[in-house]
Amino acid sequence: MTVTVPDGPAQRAAAAGLVDGRPLEPGQRRRISLDRLASAVAVRGTRLTPGAVAAHACGRRLAVNARRRAQQTAAADRIRTQLEHAAADLPHHIRARVGPETVFSRLRTLGWVTRLLNTPDHANLLNQALQVAARLPPAGQRIDRRLLVPGNPHALDAGPLPALVLALTGCAGMPARSGWACLGVDFDDLLGGLIMTGVTPRGWRIPPGATFTLPPRELTAIDWEPPQDPGTWVFVTENPSVLAAASSRGLTQDGSVTPRVICTAGTPSQHECEAIGALSAAGWNIAVRADFDQAGLAHMRALLAAAPDAVAWRMSAADYRAAVPEDAEGKNTLNLQSADAPWDEALVPAMLQHALPAYEEDLLAALLTDIASGTPQIPPPARA
Repeated sequence: MTVTVPDGPAQRAAAAGLVDGRPLEPGQRRRISLDRLASAVAVRGTRLTPGAVAAHACGRRLAVNARRRAQQTAAADRIRTQLEHAAADLPHHIRARVGPETVFSRLRTLGWVTRLLNTPDHANLLNQALQVAARLPPAGQRIDRRLLVPGNPHALDAGPLPALVLALTGCAGMPARSGWACLGVDFDDLLGGLIMTGVTPRGWRIPPGATFTLPPRELTAIDWEPPQDPGTWVFVTENPSVLAAASSRGLTQDGSVTPRVICTAGTPSQHECEAIGALSAAGWNIAVRADFDQAGLAHMRALLAAAPDAVAWRMSAADYRAAVPEDAEGKNTLNLQSADAPWDEALVPAMLQHALPAYEEDLLAALLTDIASGTPQIPPPARA
């Protein structure tokens, strides 16, 4: 560190022997080694350190950060103890999910230990989450989410409690509806679902050109009405703006093609992906797409896994470049891996080059052209 020689003779005398080299004049500065300073200070007292001297001179408490770290460590140990004891008493089918031996390290990796330490009453929050976990049903049974917290049907609607329950049971990182479904919990089968036009479940009578929503309840084991012409395309999008623009146009100019669009309105659940995949069995061709960002690529992988016969629609590297200005460059916040777009190995390198997301609205005119023609444009994938 760099020290400035004090002006007062008494202060200079007090520091005699602590600064190596020839004596300095008042106001002069010199860089000194903390290791050598520590050795010089220790001569005057075995418990003295430069930090202790500095703390005394500044009137501040010594080792505040060390005490804080020790307190956090002790609190984390209490969380570990609470977890291990409570998890050991969980029903067998939940104990296997929670994993008493690994749950603490898993929560710490997910950032939940730090989050709990910053919660005013973390012991109570953790206890509530463990009580909810204890009420989860065994395999083959189901329970309504609103019954998991007696007397408070909305306790798991939002906030840290439901997120902590999902983290405890190994469902962190999944869409909430999918996570609860894995635990045998009915999230809410009336809200959400798929928005669509031009496609209906078998036996339904919907006015031509009408837009409607199929809630999750109707998507379970859905039976789609087959197309009049086998192999007719249905277009799956992420954003309602595409569906709204397509449905507002109605029929094509010659009246031969009605828009057939399904919108996931964001992250599709597993049930929604499976319902889209069931279109193939009914005789539909499926074209799927999403935004060019990390979430959008994840949506695409989920949809293509549930609908192996579906094709990626305008989701190539060339389509991405058409949506992003050539001279546009952003900060690399996409956090993509080379395997994130298996349908086109050149897409991720192109996105990382520009480091910018692109959205369906950036390609809206081209998407509407495909929907109106009834056939998606699917260029051959480029090589990286």
